[in-house]
Amino acid sequence: MKYILIMILISMVAVLGCTPAPKSDAPVAEAQNTIEPMTADAYEPGTWIENWDLAMAAAKELKRPVLVNFTGSDWCSWCIRLKDEVFSKPDFMEYAKANLVLLTLDFPRRLAQSEELKAQNQLLQRQFGIQGYPTIVLVDSEGKELNRTGYQQGGAAKYVEHLQELLTK
Repeated sequence: MKYILIMILISMVAVLGCTPAPKSDAPVAEAQNTIEPMTADAYEPGTWIENWDLAMAAAKELKRPVLVNFTGSDWCSWCIRLKDEVFSKPDFMEYAKANLVLLTLDFPRRLAQSEELKAQNQLLQRQFGIQGYPTIVLVDSEGKELNRTGYQQGGAAKYVEHLQELLTK
């Protein structure tokens, strides 16, 4: 009986933690025309931004890859763990400030977003074929995918090592 209960709990955690990406029905063409391009001067290294065009401009200017965080910030348990255990820690933030451009593409259930931001995020979700959260995609300054990952146990220092390995492959 105890074995069955443990198996049920493990199954529930696996199913609830690996939630699929929501379907989108926003028009693709509108998303590309409603987000205003920004200059790289608007990006502060080490901070998370939500604008794809700004991330690409900053990556070109700084000659850095972009870490794209596809997340469900207010409902995805693994996304919340990744933020709490890695993204909010000094080890990660120091590395990111010196080496990455940070872009978050959020798919919240309760937090309000502009229609333009929703459309941008859905367009990029389709473009990169995101099936679940969290998905971390590393891209170059042209938007070409270099590698992808997700939540990794071990904390911020270990995650930084993991990212360094992914960026050297």
